[in-house]
Amino acid sequence: MKAMPYLRVRDIDIYFDRAGTGAPLLAISGSRGDLRRKPNLLESPLPKAFDVLAYDQRGLGRTSKPDKAYSMIDYADDAAAVMDAAAWERANVIGVSFGGMVALESVLRHPDRVAKLAICCTSAGGAGGASYPHHTLQELPADERARLMVSISDTRCDAAWAAENPGRMGELLSGWKDDPFADEPGHQTGITRMLQARREHDTWERLERIRCPVLICGGRYDGIALPASQERMASRIRGASLRMFEGGHLFLWQDSAAFSEIVRFLGENSFWGRRSE
Repeated sequence: MKAMPYLRVRDIDIYFDRAGTGAPLLAISGSRGDLRRKPNLLESPLPKAFDVLAYDQRGLGRTSKPDKAYSMIDYADDAAAVMDAAAWERANVIGVSFGGMVALESVLRHPDRVAKLAICCTSAGGAGGASYPHHTLQELPADERARLMVSISDTRCDAAWAAENPGRMGELLSGWKDDPFADEPGHQTGITRMLQARREHDTWERLERIRCPVLICGGRYDGIALPASQERMASRIRGASLRMFEGGHLFLWQDSAAFSEIVRFLGENSFWGRRSE
């Protein structure tokens, strides 16, 4: 049997995978992040241009799920420790949704480690605007939670759209409701602890400290990470570029131009280095 790829990082074992060649790119996933879920960033165009290292974050997927308080600092320091384990002194970073929040905290705590930053469908928190409070949905019945998630993930999917597209609506509901890993030990504990940390996310007052090139990407119909929040972040981060795409919270998979723009941004005069042995 093939050994599982784990990194011992700080107080946990992190499950990771890696694909592609080129400049190093650390991929930080969202609150449903689990490398068993498809598609993920390792199946995107990114590995055709970069050496992509993706991992299940603390409390998620096949990574450890300790039953204790998590903080955004924990998640940011986990990301830096993953880079240490990969012997990357600096890397480009892409963060998606909750992963974008982690990426923001990481670049603020470890500014010398991030060459370029691409953040997708995320938020700064605080006065800059927070993403939808997912922690408030945990007690809802599965059907009700799934229906709400469909409607806020893409605001075009309203009641009228659902009535006209029952088949597609059923597929979307199943995607949000079905969780093949729900019975795994620590699954719900890890999600709860992660959402508690997410609830405290607030980088707004510190965004002006970011000095690396930043690309902010959003979906025009995203009801989770609102377009207005993307605009506020872009106004706060010096020199940041903002690109909006045709789609909702999953615009990366809805608009083919999104990955093209991210690859172009990350690939331009990219600086990277490997930690000396």
